[in-house]
Amino acid sequence: MGDAIGSMLTSAVGIAISPLPLIAVILMLATPRGRANGIAFTAGWTVSLAALVTVVVLAGSGARATHDNGPASWTLWLKLALGVLFLLMGTKQFKDRPREGHQVKPPSWMQAIDSFTPPKSAGLAAALAVANPKNLVLAVGGAVSIASSTASTGGKAVAAALMIVIASLCTVLPLGVYLLGGERSARVLGEWKAWMAAHNAAIMTTVLIVLGVKYVGDAISGLAG
Repeated sequence: MGDAIGSMLTSAVGIAISPLPLIAVILMLATPRGRANGIAFTAGWTVSLAALVTVVVLAGSGARATHDNGPASWTLWLKLALGVLFLLMGTKQFKDRPREGHQVKPPSWMQAIDSFTPPKSAGLAAALAVANPKNLVLAVGGAVSIASSTASTGGKAVAAALMIVIASLCTVLPLGVYLLGGERSARVLGEWKAWMAAHNAAIMTTVLIVLGVKYVGDAISGLAG
């Protein structure tokens, strides 16, 4: 089970520190339906991510992602492709970063967020979890790592559950601060949002490059062995 947890940990943390869902849930909490929208967004994010990870882990395990000597060769080739994709995405993120003194125009849904209802909030969370290219590739990569590990079925289930918990911290923590933080919560969440928005490009560039190097290195090591 240890190798399953270790192999997915980087991807799970990468999703957890993604700025966009954290900013989105903080904006949700500031709407007139803040409590209901925040809970719906967090639930939509967690359920969608859980469904994606579960499907990939089951599909990979059913496709014999492992053999007696370790990961199957097709999983190593897939990890190599994902690693290259991470590197390309990281490079693009760096090239598209806002120049000093310039602000990025927020997405249109952010401008209409005050009118969101709980179902619409849950739908947005699902879209950000499984339709956003960065989060999708991160989630698939982590789930493939679990499926190709040598852990038992129970160990893979525990690793998948832990991955979902870690990856959902970007929505669960702001909701927890809002529900339990009292009067200080607005200031704390505002500071989080401002910091994440200011460092969005740097955070995602670093995450994607680190993951790319790790995946490419693991794949080459496995294929060479």
